[in-house]
Amino acid sequence: MTDKNLRLEGIYPQRQKEFFMQRVKLPAGIISADQALKVAQLAGRYARGVVHLTTRGSIELHWLTEPDLPVVAAQLAQVGLYNRGACGGAVRGVICGSLGAAGAPALEALVRKIHRHFTGNPRFEKLPKKFKIGVEADTSSKRHLIQDLAFVPAPSDEGRRYDVYAAGGLGREPVPGFLLAQGVAEEAILPLIERVLVEYEANTPPPKRLKFLVGQIGQEEFRRRVLGEELEELPLPAPTLTGSLVPVPAAAEDRLEAHVFAGELAADGLAALADIAARFCGGMLMVTGDQTVVLHLVQGSVREEARKALAQAGFADESAAERVVFRVCPGNHECIMGLAATRDVAAAVVAELGGEALQLTWAISGCPNCCAQPQLAQAGIVASRLVADQAGRAPRFDLYRAGDGPFAEPVQQGLNLTELLDAVKKI
Repeated sequence: MTDKNLRLEGIYPQRQKEFFMQRVKLPAGIISADQALKVAQLAGRYARGVVHLTTRGSIELHWLTEPDLPVVAAQLAQVGLYNRGACGGAVRGVICGSLGAAGAPALEALVRKIHRHFTGNPRFEKLPKKFKIGVEADTSSKRHLIQDLAFVPAPSDEGRRYDVYAAGGLGREPVPGFLLAQGVAEEAILPLIERVLVEYEANTPPPKRLKFLVGQIGQEEFRRRVLGEELEELPLPAPTLTGSLVPVPAAAEDRLEAHVFAGELAADGLAALADIAARFCGGMLMVTGDQTVVLHLVQGSVREEARKALAQAGFADESAAERVVFRVCPGNHECIMGLAATRDVAAAVVAELGGEALQLTWAISGCPNCCAQPQLAQAGIVASRLVADQAGRAPRFDLYRAGDGPFAEPVQQGLNLTELLDAVKKI
């Protein structure tokens, strides 16, 4: 199988020869207890007992050998987990960071509809590059600005409608998404996405993102091409499913959160969370964009028993490292593109700051692709390049701070690790 075909199946080669990563695509980060238990079992057998939680609410299994790949894929499929399009030139996993919001059931239903329509859809598996879609309850997280397409509910007395943002992205050239259309009816969203994908595929050279095309032709021309006729006149898809797989708590105290430092979760920990979800939380878990696992208590569950079980599973949040929000990509621990050992750097920052690290949200990316979304953190770190020194080639880091703009901006650049740790102490 070619690398291109492997990527469409959610598989990337690792930095270490003979090993691969399998990404598990979760719509809105939702996974059932039975599915989570299966992933934990596979991680224990094939992935050195660890899973990586991604900033798009997916799960990755690293350290798989080539003979492991079909076995793991078959086992995942048995519990309804399909990875087609988790990597490569296709529609990636659809994210939603708002499943604790009042309108969560409607948002979740829209995510699942988009996920079902585009996962494995052969019409849209030859895109120039990855295509990212997000659904958010509001714009406060700014995650709507980093998607190729993002949908945010708009006030309406005529059914569910959404404001649509387009052509955002981070990476080496971060570009905030722009408002493409306002008040689009939910029934018109799939036709709108298809129009955008057709325009993107036909007019963008690989491996460019949608933001490249919009940069070339301009926002108004892109809007004209995509919205040339009223979306309401397009054929409508099947109605959206109603209801929610995730129990939405009536109060914030009925929300459990397992903090997972640097996105690395032990298989035993995932299995324990699956058990807690089955006993107290309607059998559902959510992987968040902050690389944590959230569970909502169902009515009738004893809150203190659930919290005690969470603590016994190793999620007592007793130290800063257990509580700090620190998004981390795999870096050069496993990723071919990684320039720095991201988990080690994150641990060094928290060790340097202790409890003071809790005052900010953090993110570190092991290369300028910025998969950990450092531009959305209050303090972001990017391994920007390698330089020769006495020990060989060492990474240099850029430090980002959030300001008045849509994204955090670099305030110091080209720092070695010692300089970086000194700089974060002064924040």
